[in-house]
Amino acid sequence: MANMAQAIRMALHYAEENLGVTDIFGEDVGAPLGGVFTCTQGLKTAWNSPLDERGIIGTAMGLAMAGNRPVAEIQFCDYIYNTIDLLKLVGNTHWSTNGDWAVPMVVRTPVGSGIRGSLYHSHSFDATMTHIPGWKVVMPSTPLDAYGLLISACQDPNPVMFLEPKALLRVKGDERIPGEPDDDRALSKMIDAPLGDRSQWKPQWPTLEAFAIPIGKGKVVREGTQATVISYGRTMPLCTKAAVQLAEEGLSVEVIDLRSLWPYDWELIKASVQKTGRVLFVNEDTEVTNFGEHLVRRTVEELFYSLLAPPRLVAGKFIPGIGLADALEMASVPQQNDVTTALRNLCHEQP
Repeated sequence: MANMAQAIRMALHYAEENLGVTDIFGEDVGAPLGGVFTCTQGLKTAWNSPLDERGIIGTAMGLAMAGNRPVAEIQFCDYIYNTIDLLKLVGNTHWSTNGDWAVPMVVRTPVGSGIRGSLYHSHSFDATMTHIPGWKVVMPSTPLDAYGLLISACQDPNPVMFLEPKALLRVKGDERIPGEPDDDRALSKMIDAPLGDRSQWKPQWPTLEAFAIPIGKGKVVREGTQATVISYGRTMPLCTKAAVQLAEEGLSVEVIDLRSLWPYDWELIKASVQKTGRVLFVNEDTEVTNFGEHLVRRTVEELFYSLLAPPRLVAGKFIPGIGLADALEMASVPQQNDVTTALRNLCHEQP
C-alpha cells in the first residue's frame, strides 16, 4: 500500500497530466529534493521558489488569476503565518468581484506534531485557517483520502488549503490508490527517487485512475451506539484505536473522520450525535478558539435535546509552542491515553 506522501505525489502527477495543473512550486519542491517529505519528486511541473512564503502565496494568486492552476507548497505551516493578509485576499477575491474573478489555486502545507519538530516545525493551522472565509479546507488521515481530496482540490474553481498531517506522511494505508501496483516494493522502485545522484532519474508512473472525494463529505470509520468521536488528521488514528480498545470493555463508540473542515459534513455529525447522544471532538490545535469549539457550540445550539452528556473537546494545550523533548511534545498535544480516557468517561456519563 502507498503511504500518504506517495499518494499525494501520485495525485499531483494525475492532476498535472489530466486536470490542467500548470505549476507545482515552493521551497525545495522541484529537483533534486522533491519536497522535504518527498511529496513532489519526479513531477514535470515542479519548480523551486526562493525562501519567501509571501512570494509563494502571491505568485500562486497571480498565476491563478491569470488563468493557470497552481499548487503551491509552504514547507511547514509554522511559516505560513506571515501570509495571513494574502490568504484573506485570496479568499475574498471571488466574493468581492461578484464572481467575476475565480482563484483556482491549492496551497499544501504540512501541519502538526509527531516528528519531534520542536518550536518551529510542530504548529497546527486548522483553527487559524477555518477563520479565513472563502477557502475550502481539508485534512486527510489516510493515503486514499489524501489522493481523492487532492484531486478534488485540483479541480475546484476557487482556493483550497490542503493540510498534510506530517506524522502520517510515512504511514501506509489499508486501501490501494486506484491504479497503484499490488507490490509495495514495485511502487517504491517506480516513483521514489534513489538516494545519492538523481540527475538521470525519472519516475515510472503507474496508470492512475480518476478518484475524487467530494470536499465537504466526512465518513463513518467505525459504527457505534453509546458515543461519537469526531476527528481528522494525526489524531484520527488515535480515535479509532480508542474505540477498538473500549469495545473490549463493552463500550460502543462511533468514529467519524471529518476529512473536510470547511465546508464540513454537519448532516453526518448530526445523525451520529442524535443516535449516540454523546460526542467528543479531538484535534491537536491549541484549545482556545479551537475549531472543535465551534463544533461544540453548534452541537449544543442545534442538538441540545438529543444530548445525554455535554459535548467534550480534547485538544492541544494553550501554549506558544511544542518542546523538543519527548515528554514536552507528548504533554502538549493529545496522545492515545488522553483520547481513550476522555471517551471512557464520556460513555459512563449519565444525564
